[in-house]
Amino acid sequence: MEILKIENLSKVYGKGETAVKALDDVSFSVNKGEFVVIIGPSGSGKSTLLHLLGGVDKPTSGKVSVDQTDMYGLDETQLAIFRRRQIGLVYQFYNLIPILTVKENITLPMLLDSKKVDQTQLNEIVDILGLEERLNYLPNQLSGGQQQRVSIGRALFSNPSIMLADEPTGNLDSKNSDEIMELLKMFNKTYKQTLLVITHDERIALQADRVISIEDGRIAKDEVIRP
Repeated sequence: MEILKIENLSKVYGKGETAVKALDDVSFSVNKGEFVVIIGPSGSGKSTLLHLLGGVDKPTSGKVSVDQTDMYGLDETQLAIFRRRQIGLVYQFYNLIPILTVKENITLPMLLDSKKVDQTQLNEIVDILGLEERLNYLPNQLSGGQQQRVSIGRALFSNPSIMLADEPTGNLDSKNSDEIMELLKMFNKTYKQTLLVITHDERIALQADRVISIEDGRIAKDEVIRP
């Protein structure tokens, strides 16, 4: 079942002679439960693509549909709510709120929606992430690997339609990088969580079901690794 559809997506920065086309007429779709890696060198447009898929930036033209909802057909308030509920984002530098505890950071999507926290779900996610003893810690009391685990927990807590990870291991040593990728793959396989990872690391690409290569703002290759 198609969960994400990108149609003729373009992004231009600037105007006239100084205009830069960061993304150029990109189209593809992703099925529910797929693990897709989007790979490309620095400046290829892959991060721009992630920002557009995550509703963080708006395209110059084109369409992004998540679970049959046209994201950019929503107004600003609707988009903010949709993004919070349907898109889980994991960043290279964690983006945790420094004054909130681990528990508060993970449950933030529910708190912002004024919804009651499902304690059973929280316990399950915290147990899988190995954060049981860290719930009342602040981000600056955690290692980089632990902070990224909190970021993953926050991204998953609202049961999003898609999970986007932007260089999720880029700020970690090799041991923590391997552990974070194993966690992401486990959530993908066990919970059928649709996962898109943006990276320049070919080792990560080899672990995916499918690899989309971006060059100069366009799709250079779209290859199924594991059908």
